[in-house]
Amino acid sequence: MQRRKVRDCSDNRDVISLFSGAMGLDIGLSQAGLRVRACQDLDPDCVATMGLNGHDAIQGDIRGIAPERILGAAGLKRGEPFLVCGGPPCQPFSTAGRRRGISDPRGSLFMDFLRMLDHMRPRFFIMENVKGLLSQQADEGFSPKGRTGGKARPESPLVSALGIILSQFEKLGYKTVHGVLDAVNYGVPQFRERFVLMGSRDGEDIFLPLPTHFQRHQNPAFRWVTLRDAIADLEGDPGECAAFKEERLALLRLVPEGGNWRSLPSDCVEGAMGGAYRSGGGKVGFYRRLSYDEPSPTLVTSPVQKASMLCHPVLDRPLGVREYSRLQQFPGNWRLHGGTSSKYRQLGNAVPVGLARALGEALLATANGDSTVRSKRCRGTDAHRRMVWPPRAAVG
Repeated sequence: MQRRKVRDCSDNRDVISLFSGAMGLDIGLSQAGLRVRACQDLDPDCVATMGLNGHDAIQGDIRGIAPERILGAAGLKRGEPFLVCGGPPCQPFSTAGRRRGISDPRGSLFMDFLRMLDHMRPRFFIMENVKGLLSQQADEGFSPKGRTGGKARPESPLVSALGIILSQFEKLGYKTVHGVLDAVNYGVPQFRERFVLMGSRDGEDIFLPLPTHFQRHQNPAFRWVTLRDAIADLEGDPGECAAFKEERLALLRLVPEGGNWRSLPSDCVEGAMGGAYRSGGGKVGFYRRLSYDEPSPTLVTSPVQKASMLCHPVLDRPLGVREYSRLQQFPGNWRLHGGTSSKYRQLGNAVPVGLARALGEALLATANGDSTVRSKRCRGTDAHRRMVWPPRAAVG
């Protein structure tokens, strides 16, 4: 009997997850109604975390893994996955450091994500990364198969990393949409901007999820979620917790809730900051004490580093692992494998569950064909023209 086309199988919601980490993206997709059938990661602690929570995973460097192996683990064939998702490690696209971009050898992991798509041919894909990808350029001589070592084409000595990425998906026949989404606008108690690229194999009308939460809203249920809302009940039960060095803790005790190094007495600022004192930038993470009445800053892989401290609003300690988990919206019974530093790293690298759920819901709305209300009346009346969108007061 002839196999039906996958897009005609309305019950197909199977997901293959690459670079899965602690599974923040996968948890959110599952909450949206998708089924994660196979996972992969290089980090043994992440793979063990998946096992602790009932998910079998393939451990290993994706560069040495055959797509057939992952399809087999998912029980799927070429063309059958509803979605392939993942975030190739973000170091090449970070806004910090040497900004070597996609020409960094680690940038080749994107090409392996592409290799998986080319073989698996899922209906949709999601690739997420740091927003720094938008500002990256490729070095001279870049080619998708590796650095040529030659000179760049005269008409284009530098090309954007994003341009290269989009062109590769276009060659595979995927229609794409992309943008930078802030998790706080999707009910996550955290400012966390991520670059998101979504694609459709069949040219469907995909779209980035629309915000559900706002800085100002008449209904409290649709306002940004604050640190107080998320973790105030954990003051005495933060889970495993790192510790600040005593000399840093002595200075943090001088910083009020919501303050940072600028709140320190003027006679000790330069000594506290060291070489960073005369450097550029806002340096907002130095000696930072959080505010209960705001969403959290972006969680980092360690809350005790000098330039990115995450000190509790009212207690003289960093945020604990359980608080990290809550701010990333992991289920309360989610188990993490490894030592304390590994758990911080797994959570700090994860996609917030609320943002992931919104991504899954957007794809399902497209697949189900119910994302748009069909109406003869379109926006364009005088009332709509008088409205400013997004409201200026809601722009963070």
